[in-house]
Amino acid sequence: MSKHLIRIASVGVVFGLIVVASAFAEPKAVFRGKPKTVVVGNLVFKDNGWISPAKLPRWEQAPIAAHINGQIGTSDGSQPPAIEGVVADFDETIEVNAKGLPACSKGQLTARSTVAVRKACPDAIVGSGEGEVRVAFPEQAPFTATSPIVLFNGGVHGGTTLLLIHAYVAVPAPTAVIATVELTRIDRGHYGLHAVAQIPRIAGGAGSVTKFKFTIDRKFTYRGKEESYLTASCPTGHYYAEGKALFADGTSLKVPHILPCTPRD
Repeated sequence: MSKHLIRIASVGVVFGLIVVASAFAEPKAVFRGKPKTVVVGNLVFKDNGWISPAKLPRWEQAPIAAHINGQIGTSDGSQPPAIEGVVADFDETIEVNAKGLPACSKGQLTARSTVAVRKACPDAIVGSGEGEVRVAFPEQAPFTATSPIVLFNGGVHGGTTLLLIHAYVAVPAPTAVIATVELTRIDRGHYGLHAVAQIPRIAGGAGSVTKFKFTIDRKFTYRGKEESYLTASCPTGHYYAEGKALFADGTSLKVPHILPCTPRD
């Protein structure tokens, strides 16, 4: 079951990054984006998330929180194929800022429960949520397994910001695993933030992620100044984002977005 957790965490974070810009606003804000559905053959991917606040400065970076909610399934209800990798690019106005934020090492998270890692690295936490996988072994009825997810700052190394994802499950035995995601700056047209994850197999290929949801919302103080792990501006009234996922059955699924935001002068 431990490999279930790796997939939950990796997919949750990376697909979460794909949909960071999928909808903008809190429930009481001016607008909220519509859920997006992408269908390729029998595979169905749905996302429904938002960034708060809805209004952002036109030219200056401001703190944001990303709220992520996604599903992976099939149109006929069968077991979805296992996802193997994700590459995602995001609008140049969206930035990850971990400078001055306390970092946690993989060693501090290894072989520890969710409660224990929260105590070990409380100042490095940048988000939390949960994931679900569906496991279908031959000649057995499919079953689902859920796990809490905690996201930690892994530090900045050169031009790469590391994100550590800890997941924990108590079935069939208490097990903890850690996955990582690498975030780098790029200069490619509208895009300025690049994320890459390699995702291992679940239960020898018998398991697939079906749901994930989490929130990234971390504010901190560095050198007397209030900072945010995620920041953005809104110079044009919209954002660009695109992601590509590769599945074990050879399916390639693209998730493009051109999304609205409200400039605030």
